[in-house]
Amino acid sequence: MGDTLEFSDIYQEVKGSWNDGRLRFGRQSVVYKSSKTGKVDSIPAAELSQAQWRRVCLGQGIKLTTSTGHIYKYDGFRDTDFEKISEYFKAHYKVELSEKELCVKGWNWGTTKFSGPLLSFEVSDSPAFEIPLASVSQCATGKNEVTLEFHQNDEAEVSLMEVRFYVPPGDTVFRDRVLSKADVIQATGDAVCIFKELQCLTPRGRYDIRIYPSFLHLHGKTFDYKIPYTTVLRLFLLPHKDQRQMFFMISLDPPIKQGQTRYHFLILLFSKEEDLSLSLNMTEEEVERRYGGKLSKNMSGSLYEMVGRVMKALVNKKITVPGNFLGHSGTQCITCSYKASSGLLYPLERGFVYIHKPPVHLRFEEVSCVNFARGTTTTRSFDFEIETKQGTQFTFSSIEREEYGKLFDFVTAKKLSIKNRGIGGMNYDMLEDSDEDQHDAYLERMKEEGKIREEANDSDDSDGESGEYDSKASASDSSAEGGDSDREKKKRPAKKAKVVKERKPRKKKPKDSGAPKRPMSAYFLWLNASRESIKAEHPGISITEISKRAGEMWRELGKEQKVEWDGKAEEAKKDYEVAMREYRESGGGSSAPSKKYSNMSLLNTYS
Repeated sequence: MGDTLEFSDIYQEVKGSWNDGRLRFGRQSVVYKSSKTGKVDSIPAAELSQAQWRRVCLGQGIKLTTSTGHIYKYDGFRDTDFEKISEYFKAHYKVELSEKELCVKGWNWGTTKFSGPLLSFEVSDSPAFEIPLASVSQCATGKNEVTLEFHQNDEAEVSLMEVRFYVPPGDTVFRDRVLSKADVIQATGDAVCIFKELQCLTPRGRYDIRIYPSFLHLHGKTFDYKIPYTTVLRLFLLPHKDQRQMFFMISLDPPIKQGQTRYHFLILLFSKEEDLSLSLNMTEEEVERRYGGKLSKNMSGSLYEMVGRVMKALVNKKITVPGNFLGHSGTQCITCSYKASSGLLYPLERGFVYIHKPPVHLRFEEVSCVNFARGTTTTRSFDFEIETKQGTQFTFSSIEREEYGKLFDFVTAKKLSIKNRGIGGMNYDMLEDSDEDQHDAYLERMKEEGKIREEANDSDDSDGESGEYDSKASASDSSAEGGDSDREKKKRPAKKAKVVKERKPRKKKPKDSGAPKRPMSAYFLWLNASRESIKAEHPGISITEISKRAGEMWRELGKEQKVEWDGKAEEAKKDYEVAMREYRESGGGSSAPSKKYSNMSLLNTYS
């Protein structure tokens, strides 16, 4: 027999919902890893005291009891697994895997037994059902009954709300035993410490955070949240792209609720310049006994460091920080858009984190493949797509093309599967663009309007050509009546059509690369001067959003403010005329005035 036994597609029941994962029996411990959250439960082999094999809803299940009173239940085994698991337990754990039948009589009268954090209701010495007391949110007593209310799991299709037990009048022993093990959050005693008026991005607002030994209390003007430390999965400390702020993110499962909204992440925003002197509401001996040097009674430093240090000690989890990734701008994140909002994507050592609206955390082990896709509107950006093994796709768009090489090297180093590699997918050359071909949205629009006008003129001319035959026919008819003047009038449209027909094949003159550069309009002179200020007011804004915002600002400017830029445009126009005259005198271009420039003068006036 090998040193380990591994089973895939094993389910663990969490408040009425079945979460799949992998279970491994090893010499030193029993380890279960959830496929949904990545959370790992490890049971030391030395603590196993009892093991039961039972037939449950998804097949055969195992119930493990430890010497510390904890109970773990797993489901999804086959009948043929019993023999090898039983032999493994005897050989390595010195525990017998006993078979236990559940009572299915449907009786509602029996005996309650408390076994650590588990309440078992038995009928004829066989368990009919079991209640994990950690799932009890409230215990209320009536005249002769006790009502147990439960924490709800939003992902469960069907939820058990409450169970009522009959007890003799005046008997409080049952209620007291339930409350001693129930997960009822009660703010008894003083908080270990309090952080005042912290800025919270999700849920949005400013909250006082009271730190208690077993839970976290968020107190705001409208809402209060009590978060047990057992629901905290991970802690993240991530720097903002501006290098002046810090994000502190707490991953929660189950999430906190506000009406129908669920918050799987708690995100706090701190300024690096904000400092704090903190004194814990405990004696130095208590701090040393509880936290073993992780905390001290009096601490000082940056506010985000104090919050992170306290949370790390009480939750007893490591804080995840960015790894070795550096983007094109030298920061550890990438500016992008997800759904309808702009945010920051952090490539970490074991996953990706997006902040915020909505926050996203994707572990590498749940990623099926990634894809680099060309942007839909411009070659100056690209999209980064992540597809999970469950088939869900996350698209992070409007990433600057300069980030492509850095992100591609990072994904390759992490050995993630790239969907479009080697099949004609996007490469960095597709994102290259010349500065000479800078997109001028206003000029392109005016060119399109010019084409439409030319097509309209051509259509008018073609109508004249089609009417040429009718004009001749009518002229012949009128000649029978001796109408010479009418004949002359009828010939005019045909002559005009002939002239237009000769002009139609004319092509545009090739661009003279040596000619002076045409002057900019008042709008584009203003835009070049205002672009950096727009970027400063809206960090992370895309190129298309800059154009849109600039157009709105230009329309809002009054005539008095535009006079300055109209004057600059007129000066640029005069300088261009002088330069063009000198250019023609030196033999460049043609001596005839440029019709195209006369059109450009009209565009400047229009702007």
